[in-house]
Amino acid sequence: MSRPSDHTRQNIMKAAVVLFAERGYEGASVRAIVSKARVNQAAINYHFKGKDGLYLEVLRVAFEGYTRLDGFDPDRLKDLPREEALRSFLHQQLRPLLARDEMSRYIRIFAWESVRPSKVLRKLITTNAMPFLARATELVRRFLPPRTSDQDALCTAIWLMGQCSVFVRNREQFMQPPFNLRIDESFVERLTDIITALALKGLSHQV
Repeated sequence: MSRPSDHTRQNIMKAAVVLFAERGYEGASVRAIVSKARVNQAAINYHFKGKDGLYLEVLRVAFEGYTRLDGFDPDRLKDLPREEALRSFLHQQLRPLLARDEMSRYIRIFAWESVRPSKVLRKLITTNAMPFLARATELVRRFLPPRTSDQDALCTAIWLMGQCSVFVRNREQFMQPPFNLRIDESFVERLTDIITALALKGLSHQV
């Protein structure tokens, strides 16, 4: 049975996710969040130590939901053949294209961050994103020459994820004219095949 304080915390998180998705970090005021959550400002300070703490928790939950979608485990990639691991990783990166409701809001929050990065995002990258990026770097290293520098391997991993994020981040625009993309399961599978094939060709030239 949940305690009243847990209920209050959940209400704050729900309201914050909606408003941060709609307005971004700068546009979503504490006043608007407490009004939507029907709590007082002291509750945000108590549970999250202020707006920055609340936003960091929203980013953390969003990132965890994004990277663990459909039970994806990046640690298992090293046990797969490298081509299969590459496709599995890219497919997971594209799965959010099919997301609805809460996951769609998470995508919009990160879209805001790509346009207007917040200082809070740097904390998330350090504590949560870097371990995930390390797994991506380990994956691309399986295709790179043995003497590839850490910086080059990191840049390759970022490039690989960027091939997917451009579709995820701009999903709503790509579904409208002039693109009119029909985004469904078959589209995600086909797009995964396309990006995997292109990535394999690109990575093969590094050997």
